Amino acid sequence: MTTSSATSPAYRPSAAKRAQLWLANHFAVISAILVLLYLFLPVAYTFAFSFNDHGKTNIVWQGFTWKHWQDPCRVAGACESLVTSLQVGVISTVVATVLGTMMALAMVRYKFRGKAASNLLIFVPMATPEIVMGAALLTIFVQGFTNIGISLGFGTIVFAHVMFCLSFVVVTVKARIQSLDPRIEEAAQDLYAGPMETFWKVTFPLILPGIAGAAMLAFSLSFDDFIITNFVSGNESTFPKFVYVASRRGIPAEANVIGFSMFVLAVLLVIGAQVVSSLRASKYKE
Repeated sequence: MTTSSATSPAYRPSAAKRAQLWLANHFAVISAILVLLYLFLPVAYTFAFSFNDHGKTNIVWQGFTWKHWQDPCRVAGACESLVTSLQVGVISTVVATVLGTMMALAMVRYKFRGKAASNLLIFVPMATPEIVMGAALLTIFVQGFTNIGISLGFGTIVFAHVMFCLSFVVVTVKARIQSLDPRIEEAAQDLYAGPMETFWKVTFPLILPGIAGAAMLAFSLSFDDFIITNFVSGNESTFPKFVYVASRRGIPAEANVIGFSMFVLAVLLVIGAQVVSSLRASKYKE
């Protein structure tokens, strides 16, 4: 029986063939690297130009300086808008997380009239374009809230952010609850644990990672939102709104400093959550 030349020990693939084989074996890695470069290129630009010694506009590199990092609040409105965004984000996250968790528990564990419609309607805010939701909320606030003496501002921003964050919290926590084994709670009840004790000692610790993930998602959505906020904020300024207004005359490098600092903080929180999750998983294995 003869051996083909392609499988004989003397066979050597050509350079083009070797290149094709190498590309096929590393295509996934190369694609991932290119996607990450595409995603993080704006972040790298933001970091680099936070050191730019610019004049009126921070577009062309003029020279290196530390002054923007030494005092990022020297531009009027930068830190004030950041504080407003953080306050709105924290309040809307807490409210949306509490309400969304209760809604998710009700939708998964209980049967009630209109449950199918509720499951469908919860996706409506997620599917609605932000400009449509912002215009609709503006109409509601102007026609309804002004009649009772409430004007556009901090309160209307929080109200709007809770509305669109709520759906994301419900979907995230609901997925976590559906993945739980109900027999665990039944075992706790068989051991004479009451409903509240079962919830706080069994159910809540199991769904806590989902709640934490939903809260982080809600905060990031709230902090990052501009379109809806621009409709309902009135004279109140959040950090995305400050950046938009500043872009008309040239975004200052101090905005780059604040933006990149928030990015680093978010990355550290994600890494910390992963470390805690890994430690808990290893503890359970032991």
